[in-house]
Amino acid sequence: MSGELILREEYTEKDAEVFVSGEIDIYNAQQFKEKIYQVVENSKGDVSIDCSGLSYLDSTGLGVFVGALKKAKQNGRDIHIVNIRDNIKKLFVITGLDKLFIIH
Repeated sequence: MSGELILREEYTEKDAEVFVSGEIDIYNAQQFKEKIYQVVENSKGDVSIDCSGLSYLDSTGLGVFVGALKKAKQNGRDIHIVNIRDNIKKLFVITGLDKLFIIH
């Protein structure tokens, strides 16, 4: 059973930020995908994903991050991952995704 996922976005004139709280797994990855893809489409610049409230991420969620980055790159943009917890950052390091994303 999936934990709760809370997503909130904010736009500025130049970029956008998505705040993620809860868990991203196979049960709610589609919800995350729809939101992050929408933000990438609507942003005039780079997108930051604030992961300070993200407590769990599985491989399905990682796949959404990769898809969103691909979509952003196609539009000449980047995705920045900010305020990432150590347990989530470890997944990015183990999979080598820390070399693709800008992690702050």
